[in-house]
Amino acid sequence: MKLVVETLLREALQGLGSAETTLEGVTIAVERTRDLAHGHFASNVAMQLAKPLRKSPRDIAQLIIDQLPASELLEKTAIAGPGFINFYLTDAAFHQELLSIGSAGDTYGHNDNGKDQCVLLEFVSANPTGPLHVGHGRHAAYGACVANLLSANGFEVRKEYYVNDAGRQMDILGLSTWLRLLEQAGNNLSFPSGGYRGSYILDIATALHQQQPELSELPAALFKDLPADGPDGNADQHLDVLIANANNFLGNERFRSVVEFALNSILDDIKDDLSEFGVTYDEWFSEKSLSDNGAVQKALDLLASNNVTYEKEGAVWFRATDYDDEKDRVVVRDNGRTTYFASDIAYHLNKVDRGFSKLIDIWGSDHHGYVPRVRAGMDAMGQPSEILEVDLVQFVVLFRGSEKVQMSTRSGEFITLRELRQEVGDDAARLFFVMRSNEQHLDFDLDLAKSKSNENPVYYLQYAHARIASVFRELNSKSLSYDEEQGIEQLIRLNAEQETTLLVRLSQFPEMVELAARQKAPQHIVHYLKEVAQDFHAWYNACLFLEDDAGLRNARLFLAQQTAQVMRNGLALLGVSAPDSM
Repeated sequence: MKLVVETLLREALQGLGSAETTLEGVTIAVERTRDLAHGHFASNVAMQLAKPLRKSPRDIAQLIIDQLPASELLEKTAIAGPGFINFYLTDAAFHQELLSIGSAGDTYGHNDNGKDQCVLLEFVSANPTGPLHVGHGRHAAYGACVANLLSANGFEVRKEYYVNDAGRQMDILGLSTWLRLLEQAGNNLSFPSGGYRGSYILDIATALHQQQPELSELPAALFKDLPADGPDGNADQHLDVLIANANNFLGNERFRSVVEFALNSILDDIKDDLSEFGVTYDEWFSEKSLSDNGAVQKALDLLASNNVTYEKEGAVWFRATDYDDEKDRVVVRDNGRTTYFASDIAYHLNKVDRGFSKLIDIWGSDHHGYVPRVRAGMDAMGQPSEILEVDLVQFVVLFRGSEKVQMSTRSGEFITLRELRQEVGDDAARLFFVMRSNEQHLDFDLDLAKSKSNENPVYYLQYAHARIASVFRELNSKSLSYDEEQGIEQLIRLNAEQETTLLVRLSQFPEMVELAARQKAPQHIVHYLKEVAQDFHAWYNACLFLEDDAGLRNARLFLAQQTAQVMRNGLALLGVSAPDSM
C-alpha cells in the first residue's frame, strides 16, 4: 500500500519540470497516519523541498498535488499543517491488497530488501556444561524470530551455535562426571565445591559407568596434597590440582574420552531441546576447531604483525585501550594457554573469512562489556568491525500469578527450558519470550501462559485463526458453498465500519515485517497480530458471515480467508502454530 503512494509521488515530482534538477537526493518519506480522518498516508516531501525550490511548503504541496497522475487507487489528497500531503486511498486500493494476500499466500509480507546479503546469525551458544535454562529459551526464541524476519526480508541467513568445547570448563565437566561415577560405584569422596553439581551429571555418570565400568577404580592419590577447598581455601586451585591428578591417573586419552562423553551427552540434549522448540541451526561451530586448524594462532599472528600486542609478566597482552576498550586484554596466559578472548576474536575473524556481509551476535545482557573488546579485536586485525551487530537479551523472571518462582537452588538445580515447555507448551513459550523488547526484563507469568482466556496473548491470537476455520466448517455443515470468484467480484460490498477497519489493518502487514526486521524487534509482529485479532473479533461480533445473500457471504468469506492467511504468516514468523480448532 505504501508503495502505491510512493509511486504516485515519484511521478508527480518528475512532473515538476524545470525544478527536476534540484530534486536529486530527496527522500520520499511516506508514513501511515495515526488517525484515518487525516487520510491513510502522509508525506513531508513538500517541506523537504522548501529550501531548494525557495517556496513555501504549502505552495510546493499544491504543485505536487497538481502533478499527481490520475489513479483509481487514490480518492483524494489534502494539505495539512505546515505542508504535509495527506493521501486518502479508495476502497479499490484495499481490495487490490486483499487480492495480493490471496495470490502471495504464505509469502505475503515478504520483500527482497536484503537481496544478495548474507547474514551469519549466532545465538544461544550456551556453554555445553548443562541443560538449557529458561534464560536460554528467551535467547532461542528471539534469535529464531530474528532469523525468520531477516529471511522474510530477502536476506540469506545462516544460523550458528558456537559450541564452547575447549578450555578449563570442559576439564571441570569431565572431572565432575568421573567423580560422580566413582560415587555411584560405592566410593566415598568429597565432591569439589567448584564442580558441576546438577542431577544431570548423575545421569551422564550412570550412562558412562554402564559403558566403561573400568573407570570406577578410585586412585588412592587422587585427593592427596590438595589445596583447601571452599570459602576457607582456594577452590579454583583445588579444582585445578584435582583435574591434573585425574588426568595423570586416567591418562590424557581416557580423561579426554570422559570429557567427550559428557560433552556429547549434554550437546545432544541441547540439540533435542531446541529442535523440539522449533529452533534449528545450519552449523554447530566448535571452539576447539579454532585451535586445531590454526585459526587462533592466525589471529594472534595478525595482532602481532600489526604491533598491537606486548609481553608482560609472562603473558601476551592485546593493546585494547588503543581501540577505546577500558583496559588491555590477555590473549595468551603465562602458562602458554590462550584465553577465551583469543578464541572469540579468532572466531569473528573466521566469520569474516567465510564471506558474510553482516554478523549478528545475540548475547546475554551481562555480556555488554564484552562488545567493545570484540570490536577492538576486529579493528586491530584490520577487519570491518562495522559489520558486527550485537543484540543483548535481558533476563527472565518467572511468576505464578503474583508469586515469584525460585529459578535455581543451592544444589545447582535450575528450571530448565524443557521443564518450562512441558508446563506451558512450545507456542506459549515462544510468544511470551518475544512479546516484549529483548532489551527489557521479562516477567513470565506461568499461570497466564497456560490459561484459556483472552488475557492470554497466544490463546487470543490462535483463537482468531481457529474461529475463521470454524466459520468454514459451519459453512459446510449448512450445505452452503464458498465461491471465491464471486467473493472477489463482490468486494465492493464490504462497507461495514468493521470491515473497512480490518481491510486497512491487513494492508499494514508488509510494513510491519519490514519494520520488525529492520529493528530486529519481533514484538512488533506480536502487537500487530493482537490488533488484527481484535479487529477480526469485532467484525465477527458485528456482522453475519453466513448470509443468505450469496454475494455478500462470499465477499465476507474471502476477507475472512485472507485474515487467516495474515494471521498464519505472522504466527509463522514468531514460530507459533495456527490451529484450526481449539
